[in-house]
Amino acid sequence: MAALQQRLFGTNGVRFVPGVSHDLDFVIGLGEAIGTYFGSGEVLVGRDGRLSGPAVSNAVGSGLLSAGRDVAEGGVVPTPALQYAVKVLGYRGGVMVTASHNPAKYNGIKVSGSDGVEVPRLDEQRIEKIYFDGSQTKADWKTIGVARQDASVVRTYQKGVLSRVGAKAVAERKFTMVMDLGNGAQSVAAPYIAESLGCKLITLNSVVDGGFPGRGPEPTPDTLKDLSSAVRSVGADLGVAYDGDGDRSIFCDETGRVLWGDQSGCLVADYVLDRHPGGTVVTSVASGQAIDAVAKKRGGKVLRTKVGAVEISRTIIERNAVFGFEENGGCIYQPHIPVRDGAMTTALMLECLASRGMSFSKALAFVVPRYFQSKTKIEVNPKKVEAAMRSVEKQAKGTVEKVDGVKVWAGAHSWVLVRPSGTEPIVRIFSEAETQDAADQLVRKFAKTVRAASA
Repeated sequence: MAALQQRLFGTNGVRFVPGVSHDLDFVIGLGEAIGTYFGSGEVLVGRDGRLSGPAVSNAVGSGLLSAGRDVAEGGVVPTPALQYAVKVLGYRGGVMVTASHNPAKYNGIKVSGSDGVEVPRLDEQRIEKIYFDGSQTKADWKTIGVARQDASVVRTYQKGVLSRVGAKAVAERKFTMVMDLGNGAQSVAAPYIAESLGCKLITLNSVVDGGFPGRGPEPTPDTLKDLSSAVRSVGADLGVAYDGDGDRSIFCDETGRVLWGDQSGCLVADYVLDRHPGGTVVTSVASGQAIDAVAKKRGGKVLRTKVGAVEISRTIIERNAVFGFEENGGCIYQPHIPVRDGAMTTALMLECLASRGMSFSKALAFVVPRYFQSKTKIEVNPKKVEAAMRSVEKQAKGTVEKVDGVKVWAGAHSWVLVRPSGTEPIVRIFSEAETQDAADQLVRKFAKTVRAASA
């Protein structure tokens, strides 16, 4: 039997701790492998604001140049801005240096094709094979790549987002919005888009800082208490927060209630399906069941995939779907570009609320069936993950799905999903039920199982 190929790519790119798990020689070698994979043309490189970002992006660029690829340096940009620029400016591909929502010590690499979408799983494996085989192209002094700066990435992205919404209708609502930028990359783009849409804007944590001192790079109900408080205190119509690289957006309504991503995703999906009757929405097995009712009402269809933006994006393309979303706040609007995009989602949400003419909380209650969710994550030694998952499956009672991890249906409207993270040494547990207590009990039960099996 052939040995399994070693893996570098996880759920969403390559993640590592610079100088600890991987050094810059690794990054240069991976950059050479990516450049070899692309074969020709110019590659756009960008980064978020992480402290290791300049070193890692320079190392990636060096690897690309060494493989003979020309490199355009975009600087600090949101991930969706880089991806959109790759598509509309005609780059051969793009490399984004980011660890998204991971803690500040992490960094990572995401590779996008000429369409701006992260390369398919099989192409990730091709890059890995080039790297592990040591078969990278090595350019000589005549064919080595040339580097330049591209200062147009963010401006191109802003114009692209604004072209997809009815700016006049949004501006007439005169929304007041609180925006928690989380010291992340959307600081250079999202506020200007909101102001162009006529919003009165209050910002929190709006200075790019790779240490993420404000509330960390991952927006969750626990980390967004300041956003919630600010929305209430200024009487804002809504609040929004982004992750470290700006491809995810988490909203709170005018009462300060922070919404999980599949709740806000359902509201936007309803608006998109209203404009595209009978359309298809793609989401993952981790998302709640409300979308099924929303899509049915609009004559639409729901497709579920494994967890991961790559899986959803590529399914959207293959099935010509109009919209996709994840429970973590990643929404994908195909007419713009089929990738997660925090600022595009914000613009769509503003347009959605403007069209309904009612408050955020009322629009949500009118459109989205109410279920209750609970989530947690548990640090697990990678060597004990398999044992933990076997124990979960053994403890499961009810219908079991194994599309990604183990999803157990405990009733007609209650389920729990246990799956290893593809980006960190943790196991994530999601649940949904008709009451908060029932959802919490499911999480506690399976968290106990995971802890016992991984002790």
